[in-house]
Amino acid sequence: MIDETFHLTPLDVRRYEFRRAMRGYEQAQVDEFRQQVADELERLTRVNQDLEAKARGFNEQLRAFRERDKALNDALISAQQLRAEIREQAEREAQLILREARAEAERLQEAMRNEIQSLRDQVAAIERTRRSYLAQLRLLVERQLADIEAAEAATPRAPAAAAAETDEDHSGPPNSRTVASPTPTWLDSLMKE
Repeated sequence: MIDETFHLTPLDVRRYEFRRAMRGYEQAQVDEFRQQVADELERLTRVNQDLEAKARGFNEQLRAFRERDKALNDALISAQQLRAEIREQAEREAQLILREARAEAERLQEAMRNEIQSLRDQVAAIERTRRSYLAQLRLLVERQLADIEAAEAATPRAPAAAAAETDEDHSGPPNSRTVASPTPTWLDSLMKE
């Protein structure tokens, strides 16, 4: 059975001394073989050390790659979550902006409706004032005409005297002439309204 703790090094092979026996192996061949075994052990040890160093390097690289892979996966998951959160936040903000815009539009529409109603009320009040003014003016003009007609009816004149007065009126300045029409045309237009 082979002892697992037994390690043979090239130095062990070179220093190992065989006992001499009468009918043993040829010493030069054994020494040469020992030298070849020692050289091969040295080479194999170096190769083994190189391979172990490479394996450690590869293991280290593998560990680093796994860490990078994990970090990349974590970053990808974080980016996806962040994208989803940003999208949700943008949608919430868009909904909020839409609600605010609709509320502002409704407020402006209500303000415009109130302004229109106020303007309609003002127009109606102005129209009432205009009608009232025209009615009062018509009443005043009618009273004045009634007073003029009453005054004319109360003092009858002879046609010759009236003609003489008309001639006298022509002798005065042109602006002082009396108008023959009992109601001026502007009063007629007001009365029609």
